[in-house]
Amino acid sequence: MRPTSGLVREAIFNIVGDLVDGARVLDLYAGTGALGLEALSRGAAEAVFVEGAGASCQAILQTIARAGFGERAKVIRGRLPAALSAVEGQFDLVLMDPPYQLETAEETLALLGERLLPGGLVVYEHGSRYNPPELLAGLVLQERRVYGDSAIGLYSLQEAK
Repeated sequence: MRPTSGLVREAIFNIVGDLVDGARVLDLYAGTGALGLEALSRGAAEAVFVEGAGASCQAILQTIARAGFGERAKVIRGRLPAALSAVEGQFDLVLMDPPYQLETAEETLALLGERLLPGGLVVYEHGSRYNPPELLAGLVLQERRVYGDSAIGLYSLQEAK
């Protein structure tokens, strides 16, 4: 597991700004849950965490309980992209931090267009040497920012023509 660095996490939340307040947030490849927990602490209405490792899910659940976020958070254990079938509804903000060499990460990204609300944002953390697709299943890459060995791609819904 490679948790999001403090620098990258701070950059993400500086970029998303007011979008977090009152948002439905989806934290994919949640790991420690740091991104979704940060969103909850910044006023997100709800966060859904998806993680494949049972021990990580337990740790996220414990942190949610300690922080008092139990009513606003849900943890789903499952491997992505298949685990998206257990996720209900659409989201204002999707935070995606897969292992950098994971071959199925783009498959997961391609399924997020139907999960994103209009005006919403997908934040895709990846290795800085990787160039994510500019268009993918209804999503368009708005911006890419590099932070050392890490980078983030910011996706929104592609406008209908």
